[in-house]
Order: sequence, then C-alpha cells, then structure tokens
Amino acid sequence: MENEKANEPQKGFYAKNPVLKFKEFLNFLVVRFGLLFALNMQVTTIFYWVYNITGDKLSLGFVGLAEVIPAIGCSFFAGHFVDLAEKRKMVLACVVSYIFLGSALFALTTPVVFNHLGLDFTLYLIYFFVFIGGVIRSFMGPSLFSLFGLVLPRKHYANGTSWSSMMMEMGKMLGPLAAGVMIAIDGVITGMLAVVVIMVVLLIPALNIKPKPIIRKENKEPILQSLFQGVHFVLKTPALLGAQLLDMFSVLFGGAVALLPVYQKEILHVDEVGFGLLRSAPGVGALLTMVLLAFIPLKTYPGRKLFLAVAGFAISIIVFGISKNFMLSFFMLLLSGMFDAISVVVRGTILQLVTPDHMRGRVASVNTIFVSSSNELGDFESGVMAHWLGTVRAVVTGGCLTLGVVIITFFSAKQLRNFGFETDEEHLE
Repeated sequence: MENEKANEPQKGFYAKNPVLKFKEFLNFLVVRFGLLFALNMQVTTIFYWVYNITGDKLSLGFVGLAEVIPAIGCSFFAGHFVDLAEKRKMVLACVVSYIFLGSALFALTTPVVFNHLGLDFTLYLIYFFVFIGGVIRSFMGPSLFSLFGLVLPRKHYANGTSWSSMMMEMGKMLGPLAAGVMIAIDGVITGMLAVVVIMVVLLIPALNIKPKPIIRKENKEPILQSLFQGVHFVLKTPALLGAQLLDMFSVLFGGAVALLPVYQKEILHVDEVGFGLLRSAPGVGALLTMVLLAFIPLKTYPGRKLFLAVAGFAISIIVFGISKNFMLSFFMLLLSGMFDAISVVVRGTILQLVTPDHMRGRVASVNTIFVSSSNELGDFESGVMAHWLGTVRAVVTGGCLTLGVVIITFFSAKQLRNFGFETDEEHLE
C-alpha cells in the first residue's frame, strides 16, 4: 500500500520529491539526521575539550588520527560482513554501540572521574574511545548506505540522495552549534550526556524500519576475494574513482575544521558560542544548498559542476585561512559548506547508481576509506601542518593544494567530466 501511495501522481513539491511518500525512508532520514547531529556534537565537544585540557595543537591532530586508523583498517572486513548481514539489524547494533561509547565518554567528563584518573590517563582514554568510535563507524557507513538502497526504488535514488544529504548536513550544522551552546552553559558534561540521550531515542525510528532481505550472489566467493571485490569495482569504474579521489584529496588538504579551537582563541578571539557558530557554518551553507536542490535538482553536467564546486570550496578555505574578521570567516566557512554540499550530492548519486545491490556494503566501505576517513586524516594533517608551519600558513597551503588537485583531476578524469545522471541511470537499468 505504501509503494502504491508513493507512486500516485503528485503535483508541485511532492512531484519533485516523491521519496517523501515512503514512510520507511522518512524513518531512515530521522536516523541519519540523529546520528550525524549526535556524532558532530560529540566530536565538536571532544576537540574543544582536548584543546582546553592540553593547550596543544598537535593533540587535536591525534584525535583525528585515532579515528582514521580503525576506519581504514576495519573497512574491508566491515563491508564484507555488512553484505552478508541484515541491514537494519546492523544499523541497530551500531546505534547501541554508540550508546555505550557515549556513556563512557560522558563518564570521563565528570570531575570525579577526571580528578581520579589525571590529565594524561584521561587523554589516553579519550583517544582510545575515539578509536572505538572509528571501528563502529566503519560498520555504520556501509550499513546505512546499504539500507538506503533497500527502502527506496532505484528510480528515486537521485532525489533520495539529495534528502539524505540534506539530513546529513543538518546534523553537521546543528550538532556543533548545539555543542557550542551547551559548552557555554555548562561545560562539556551536558553535551556528552545529550549525545547518549539522542542515541537512545534513535532506537525508535530504527525499529520502525522493517527487516530487509539479504541480497547475495548465488556463487559464494572466498572471503579474501570478497574483501577485495569492492576495491576492484571502484578501480574499474572511472567516474566513481575520479569522484572519490577528488573528494578525498580536497578534504585531506582543505580541512580547516580541526583548527577552529585555535582560530577561536588566538586569531578571531570569540567565545564558546562563536566557536559553535564557526563549527556549524559549513553545515548551514550545506543545508541552504540542499534546500535549493530540493526545488532545483542537479540534472545537467553534474560532473563539471562537481569540479566547480570543489574549486569554490578550496578558494573559500584559502580566504578563511587569512581572515581575521569573524563575519568574513563565518561567511567563508558557510560558502565552503555550500560548495561541499554539491560535491556530496553528485558523488553520492554516482555511488548509488553504479553500485550493484549485492556489493553495496563492500563498495561503501571503500567509500569510507576514500572519503569519510579523509576527514579524520585531514584533521591529523591540519594539526601537524599547524604545528610545523603555523595555523594560518597550514590552512592556506591546504587550500592551494586542493586547487591543484582539482586542476589535475579535471584534465585526467574525462569520464567524470562527462558524467550525467540520466544517461548513466538508463544505461545501468
């Protein structure tokens, strides 16, 4: 009945956004938003917390490194097991794991525990729990990606990706902002507790999604062959490979978010709320773009628009790096989020369209290595570069390197330049 209702002719807004008629997809959106909101709130609090107890820029880099190691190391195995498992069950298991992890981090923020353990041991435990979070994320990413493909018909993937990305960007925007407000009100304790509460509430929409069939190939592959199938698929799909490499290097070199605590205290001289506003600015910009894309979908020359968007992202980061004015810095971060949102939608739709159903977990795991992990590796790179070159030089240098990556990829990835959603979708179907 739900599918019949969803397929009824609609006018206006629903005609352009048919995915909003699928109840399971709406529950999926709530889970995606809640996870991104809570995790971004958590990581923002952790970065602020670590810098304030250590005063060391390099410590910020180690937070990113602690998460990227398991995210990369576990991804191959995670994708294999996700493809063999029931997807909703995997998402539920990840949410429950985040509840226990959030509870442990909350305990560390309490004065009793901190005073008992001391600074050094507390810092080591923060890194350890961030490491565990990276392990969980290596399963969560492929699980959500695979579940997405099972709650929507294939013909709605492009529209669904826009809405899924919108929820992601809303979480990335509102999570840091909420963290900044809570830090200003009551330190890091309240924010860490809120993360646990949100994760518990997310069990409700996750349970409202029905269990899904496990899609497997008839001939079972040996485990080692299965693990590398995702890598092989990405390497032999030029448009997908080009999009992944472009995003990976742009995030790796252009990530300035890890250094925002330094900009807050030493360059822009703003309070905790100002820090939260800066941290949420990319999400604000991304959300604005997602709203526009809901009314004006990307239909023509998505590949070329991807290159323009990443170039705009790089220029925004360069201007942010040299800015000493809070409003200009906020506006540049907002622009960076707007450009990044276009990249997210194009790359995400390519990924959904070209990936076979039985390989979604493994291909999504490769996506984690290429893209998601580059965020944390970029945080580490930013911390190291700031330690060696100084904060401003590190950010500007990263933006310039990102521009270089755009130019090189534009001339070397012809399939990505010429990629079109409609042509490729018709071909794949």
